[in-house]
Amino acid sequence: MVNRRAVVTGASSGIGEATVRALRARGWGVVGVARRASRLAALSEETGASTIACDLTDPDAVAALIGELEASGPVHALVQVAGGARGTDRVENASTDDWQWMYDANVLASQRLVAGLLPSLRRAAAADGHADTVFVTSTAAQVAYAGGGGYNAAKAAQSMLVHALRLELNGEPIRVAEIAPGMVHTEEFTLNRLGGDAVAAEAVYSGVEAPLRAEDVADVIAYALDAPGHVNLDLITMRPVAQSANHLLARGPLRVRPIN
Repeated sequence: MVNRRAVVTGASSGIGEATVRALRARGWGVVGVARRASRLAALSEETGASTIACDLTDPDAVAALIGELEASGPVHALVQVAGGARGTDRVENASTDDWQWMYDANVLASQRLVAGLLPSLRRAAAADGHADTVFVTSTAAQVAYAGGGGYNAAKAAQSMLVHALRLELNGEPIRVAEIAPGMVHTEEFTLNRLGGDAVAAEAVYSGVEAPLRAEDVADVIAYALDAPGHVNLDLITMRPVAQSANHLLARGPLRVRPIN
């Protein structure tokens, strides 16, 4: 079997870190990418993954990353998890700096990596049958909600990038998959969004029975990559059972209604 190698962004925490672990457990070679070198070093020690520290909002840093990846071996899969949200302000009160960061981190970083790594992915596909791109977007890309305008806009833009890329790669053996999670309880996503307010961040999940975990999303990503090469998972929307839609969330134990 070909030893397939995946590049996973956002690897220092949350879904990205869980994805590195899931792919390593399945025998993939993995390069984890994130800003925090110390956390990457610990992950490398635990999993055997290679790691590269990089700020994906910095074009020069991304160019250096691409060069290092091309020099170190083939790339069979690009898994783009890095991104995030900042703020919950109404559109009229929003910070343009926060919106700029969300667009840079979720959209422009994705475009730079696709543009830089497509030659490597094409070489891998030509040699080994197929290659993969997987993007973790969000249900925020699908339905707007009050206070989410900036994140809605950034994730919707990223999702449209994915759709356009799939059309542009038609006829090539390169799969383009999108995973759109709803509520996922990770250590940092909501904490970062709410400016480090741990009490407010934990209140978001209060009373919700079994929100998704980072490992749940990582399992779906790993399945998408390990599916037969002719199978593409265009879009997987996943939520906890307690969340029927972005706006409809059950708090409290899930119970069957009385049976008459």
